[in-house]
Amino acid sequence: MALEITDLVKRYPTGTEALRGVSLEIEAGEFFGLLGPNGAGKSTLIHCATGLARPSSGTIRVFGHDVVADGSEARLAVGLAPQDVNLDWFLTAAETLDYHGGYFGMPRRQRRERTKELLDAFSLTSKKDERTRTLSGGMKRRLILARALMHRPRLLILDEPTAGVDVELRLELWQYVQRINAEGTTILLTTHYLEEAEQLCDRIAFINGGQIVAEGTSQDLAAEFGVASLEDAYLELVGRNELSRARIGEVAP
Repeated sequence: MALEITDLVKRYPTGTEALRGVSLEIEAGEFFGLLGPNGAGKSTLIHCATGLARPSSGTIRVFGHDVVADGSEARLAVGLAPQDVNLDWFLTAAETLDYHGGYFGMPRRQRRERTKELLDAFSLTSKKDERTRTLSGGMKRRLILARALMHRPRLLILDEPTAGVDVELRLELWQYVQRINAEGTTILLTTHYLEEAEQLCDRIAFINGGQIVAEGTSQDLAAEFGVASLEDAYLELVGRNELSRARIGEVAP
């Protein structure tokens, strides 16, 4: 099992319970989507799975390694491309990848080879000596994904990786993550683009109010909510079914 979450609870000192007994299993090699409205608990779940936040109770295992008791081994298996652009503005694109590889204990020669490979793969070679602060928004997104892949993680977590990018780059990133998934990398994707989840993911879970409320394929979720599409299922989840495209053109009485 790539990711095994059991009865996960995360309670903040303020009393806010961001996760309320979440259980989830993602198989090795799967492309899994996690969808939900803002504040549903997606980011908290990711932070707990990557060691950025400590669970209040429950367990998380990454390829069998407990993220609390065996955190270093669990982190080695995970690559995270966060939603926020958290690059060091004083490093070049190449230095960003090299530094990240060093953090994960990669030898210098291996770091150099992997850096070149990823700069080529993400069309960043011509920008390798530029400071990250000078890169365009799209280039920064590419670099964040390349950085997440630097240490060859077995589980890649993508937190809204295409937010704010143009259509061309979005499709490029789709092709790349589909390819690495086909090569065996397990992927957990959060996104607000429902067509992205529908196109890429084998299975999808809806999270709302800190709980998993539904899980399955796009077709499973549509059937569970009694609608025709994943988009309509999501609108049912958030209580906004009046926005369904199926209702466009309906004449009000």
